[in-house]
Amino acid sequence: MSRLVACVALLCLSPAGAALAQSFPSKPIRVVIPFVAGGSSDIVGRAIASKFQEFLGQPGVVENRPGANGSIAAEFVAKAEPDGHTILVGSIGVFSINAALFKDLRYQPRDFAPITLAVTTPNVLVTRPDFGASSMKELVEFAKKNPGRLSYCSSGTGSSDHLTGELLKQSAGIFAVHVPYRGGAACQTDLMGSQVDISFQNLGAVTNYIRAGRMKALAVTASSRHAQVPDVATTTEAGFPQLVVTSWQAVAAPAKTPREVVAKLNDAAVRTLRSPDIRERMNQIGFDVVASTPEEFGKFMQDEVERWTKVVERGAIKPE
Repeated sequence: MSRLVACVALLCLSPAGAALAQSFPSKPIRVVIPFVAGGSSDIVGRAIASKFQEFLGQPGVVENRPGANGSIAAEFVAKAEPDGHTILVGSIGVFSINAALFKDLRYQPRDFAPITLAVTTPNVLVTRPDFGASSMKELVEFAKKNPGRLSYCSSGTGSSDHLTGELLKQSAGIFAVHVPYRGGAACQTDLMGSQVDISFQNLGAVTNYIRAGRMKALAVTASSRHAQVPDVATTTEAGFPQLVVTSWQAVAAPAKTPREVVAKLNDAAVRTLRSPDIRERMNQIGFDVVASTPEEFGKFMQDEVERWTKVVERGAIKPE
């Protein structure tokens, strides 16, 4: 930031916001996770919280509040005191898909002050090992020649992998039977056991299965090839650029949190994510570090809500 921009930013601070920013944080920061320990949101949240003491002078205290597709935690944070001491680390589902899927949701994306888009990972289109198609083109041809025979599993109705499969159906003009599971592990097990045909899974979750030949990868939902599976084509290369889809984790605070406090939280989160040890940890589980500005994440979240709302409406998808 140039001296001029820095000076203008300082002059624009509101007195109340400036005072709060000077004293923030005055106590430990509660990092609320919408899912059980061990999942992606939990891993990312704990990584970010681990360096709050170093970068902010107060520890980050992780609190898991699972339930209702992440809505319990999201509503809790949305209604928390907007002083920066309670933040949410959540997924694509919490920040965008829930708003597209549930009409009676007790929070909305607008109830949050974006802090940063933390990490992303593409999905990968995988098939049972004995499936005949070896490319997206062959898969689409199979589906069109055999209407009603293609099945795809997901970790649950309204999940990222479910809606990516729905987007494939809408983009390619094909039909496939959706088989929802309670979690990605069960879906992956039945895919490898040839109980279902295909699935869109987070790349990091299935890379080892692909390498071991227990799943066959047809395409990565990205615009460029991924270092973990460099021999696998992208959906863009396959002629489906609309299927560039990432699963992601992000950080937000209650909507009325002063922007000066948001700036401090963003700085701490970005410095944490870009530190060599945390970046390496994220890469090992298949995540690419983004560490965006609050403005970039806000725009991204809005675009994602609009995108998945269209997919849900076109597919007439109803929550279970």
